[in-house]
Amino acid sequence: MSDASGARAVTLSDVAARAGVSISTASKALNDRGDVSAVTRAKVRAIAEELAFTPNAMARGLLAGRTGTVGLLTSDLEGRFMIPILMGAEDAFGAGRINVFLCDARGDAIREQHHLRELLSRRVDGIIVVGRQTDPRPSLGQEIPVPVVYAYAPSDDPRDLSLTPDNYAGGRLAIEHLLACGRRRIAHISGEPSYAAAQDRLAGARAALAAAGLELVGEPMLSEWTEHWGRDAAAMLLQRHPDIDAVFCGSDQIARGVLDSARDLGRVVPDDLAVIGYDNWEVLATNARPELTSIDANLQQLGRQAALRVFDAIDGVDIGEGTHHLPVRLAIRGSTIARR
Repeated sequence: MSDASGARAVTLSDVAARAGVSISTASKALNDRGDVSAVTRAKVRAIAEELAFTPNAMARGLLAGRTGTVGLLTSDLEGRFMIPILMGAEDAFGAGRINVFLCDARGDAIREQHHLRELLSRRVDGIIVVGRQTDPRPSLGQEIPVPVVYAYAPSDDPRDLSLTPDNYAGGRLAIEHLLACGRRRIAHISGEPSYAAAQDRLAGARAALAAAGLELVGEPMLSEWTEHWGRDAAAMLLQRHPDIDAVFCGSDQIARGVLDSARDLGRVVPDDLAVIGYDNWEVLATNARPELTSIDANLQQLGRQAALRVFDAIDGVDIGEGTHHLPVRLAIRGSTIARR
């Protein structure tokens, strides 16, 4: 392509070559995306300005053959896990830079295939697939003509790239916090035993206890992800093992139920009994009395990383394959450490 004087228009490749970086890195530097150092970002932008690499030329270089749209295919539109993942993805996409088509399959495989055909007919540049739980889900297949990244629920095909929270590490982190608070007689109440999340959190908890030469008090109690189950399980647990000094709960809903039963039975939290939840669902955690310590799955960061991987793939970068477990974090509140 030439301008009116016959000179060739500057391309993104020209900027990358002059800066001594890849086209992908140049793209990220000019669009505030990805892990690009401040020095590299400044260098690429200075060269782009020096070469008169205009926004229009940049748009031609970045979006040639692209639509500037990404599909987000979910089975959890009404669930609390989808919203923070979407927020993180939108942060990475940047306001007004990428349009997102959001499709809710409602857990129906036929509906999902319909939405997938619709997204591909709209020529989206990439797709993020968000599941409702961390159990592996069926792959969309290897014939999809655009990059696909799976978030929260990993694909069952190891050739796909999947990003999911590290529930095993979360279980360890919860127990390590309770141990650091001086607790030694720790019990566990969690949700449906068929869920990978329940089993992974339990495995991590047992590993942390074993490292300290301890075991769970009683058998782990697994049934439902509800406050009602938390109340019932805690009542049974405190009757059978009145000397327990901490409960690790597999969800914040369960933990809220445990707090209710502890209060009903005259146990003071956290003085007599420490309680820790999981998910850091703030509407539950911050309105509990006392406020609930919880493990945060960092879902916004998960969504952001999924979007950045899609960007990389669009830019021609090999984003790899397999399931990657992303870090979780501890949110400390008054249910494990008394607030003075």
